[in-house]
Amino acid sequence: MNRRVAPIGAQLMLWTYAAIAFGPLVLVVLGSFRSNPDILRTPVGLPDSLDPANYLRAWETASISTYFSNSILVTVVAVALCVAVSAMAAYALSRWRFRGRAVLTAFFLSGLMIPAKLGLLPVFYMFQSMGLIDTRLGLILLYAASGVPFSIFVIMGFMRGLPDELEEAARLDGAGEGRLFVSVALPLMRPALAVVTVFQFAPTWNDFFYPLVLLRDSDKYTVPVGLTRFFGEFATDRAALFAGLVIALVPLALVFAFATKQIIAGLTAGMSR
Repeated sequence: MNRRVAPIGAQLMLWTYAAIAFGPLVLVVLGSFRSNPDILRTPVGLPDSLDPANYLRAWETASISTYFSNSILVTVVAVALCVAVSAMAAYALSRWRFRGRAVLTAFFLSGLMIPAKLGLLPVFYMFQSMGLIDTRLGLILLYAASGVPFSIFVIMGFMRGLPDELEEAARLDGAGEGRLFVSVALPLMRPALAVVTVFQFAPTWNDFFYPLVLLRDSDKYTVPVGLTRFFGEFATDRAALFAGLVIALVPLALVFAFATKQIIAGLTAGMSR
């Protein structure tokens, strides 16, 4: 009896947690299709129709389109740069044997022990001397560099569980290190790259602190900072507020939806070996 009750209790707990976690999201999505008078009259309710007028108003009038394009540019380029650098570094550190490899590995992984925001002051002065304050390039470089330690840690752990036979066979066929990395290593580490991409995409997209400190021009704001202005200017237009929040959630939902299979494969790869 206990063996039967335990799975049922676990499922009830998981469904309860899911309802609590997704309840506010469902209310926001429903509210984005309702009118302001309807929301003020009955805060919780179903929309009369799926009218996209709120989304058009948030996209055009509230400048969500500008913030959205800035976030897409900064996040995609920063994550791509971070993953590319981390993949090459992790491959070299896990496959090559050279003097100082352990010290270099410890140097990279030491970044996991130091919160990146503690170095904001020296980063600010460095960016100021380089002319990177109030630039999207500065944000891209900062996000890419701050994600390298975690990415190297994940990819190295995955690479150490992979056999060396394929690379040795490719070397016997005359493949160089560049060809080995592109044709053999990259396809093998695809699950780890998916994990790193998602785990870097989400915090970069949602980050509020660095854009607030490093950006001055409102036309360069990302979505999190732009939404704060949105809340102030459109506080009475709650339908447009809900629409803006839904627009900000769409990229994260798409990334998780398309990368779920690879994420699970990457997270469980170490346990299966």
